[in-house]
Amino acid sequence: MSARVGLIGHPVVHSISPCFQQAAFDALGIDARYEAWDVLPQDLPATIDGLRADAVLGANVTIPHKGNAARFVDRLHQTARFVGAINTIVNVNGELEGYNSDVGGFQAALEGAGIDPRGAHICIWGAGGAARAVAWALVWRGAGALTIINRSPARAGRLRHDLAADPGAVRLRAYGCDDERTVEALRACDIVVHCTPVGLKGSDTASEIPFNPGALRPEAVVVDLVANPMETPLVRRARAIGHKALGGLPMLVHQGAASFELWTRRAAPLAAMLAAAEAAMRDPLSPEQTEQTP
Repeated sequence: MSARVGLIGHPVVHSISPCFQQAAFDALGIDARYEAWDVLPQDLPATIDGLRADAVLGANVTIPHKGNAARFVDRLHQTARFVGAINTIVNVNGELEGYNSDVGGFQAALEGAGIDPRGAHICIWGAGGAARAVAWALVWRGAGALTIINRSPARAGRLRHDLAADPGAVRLRAYGCDDERTVEALRACDIVVHCTPVGLKGSDTASEIPFNPGALRPEAVVVDLVANPMETPLVRRARAIGHKALGGLPMLVHQGAASFELWTRRAAPLAAMLAAAEAAMRDPLSPEQTEQTP
């Protein structure tokens, strides 16, 4: 009987994660099926409990369940405890372990693009689960200062408070999107990381840009976690005015590869996964991705 693993979220019908995860299983000859499981919030506890079955390797978790899912596993990896959210569940003989591979996925994407956050002043646009993973990734990579910007100043403040528990030397600030200090922070930053769904293909904000990249210094780098389209309106605009800009697909695939290795204990075929993800993006008949990162 084939092993099973899947993506828990709502909605998930348009996710490309099954495309590149299945490509990884097939490339290594592993008899497993990666499925998309659309799960309403009230059904999350029972769905996670079902992962204990012998034939189930585990699952990815995407919006809106990353934070809540951590409550229903037996053990949390240290990174997941810090972040306060999980995106990977591993079934170990009926006991469920929760991980957050977004942190490592983001770090790998930056490294692959030659972006070094050490000592940098970085603005994080958003304060949800993806932003939390990005923030901790940057703290642990030696960022000099983080400014968290969010529609809800209170939510931005909560993330700042949680990050302040780390004894590192990073300087922390938190503002609402409409705060006049936000523009000043953008003008001063070396890197800005967009962590909301604005610009996601097929969404109500598909044509929108979350902030004006013209407010940045010419040498500032723009990173957008939205992976579909591969060139979001923000990335396109930033590149048009001369900024180095990175889209979300590398992070999506890198975090997926880390999840794959947790389920299988085998090295992920990263090239096959990336090729499958890019092919899914190029195919006009393929599903549209609905999550930033699983």
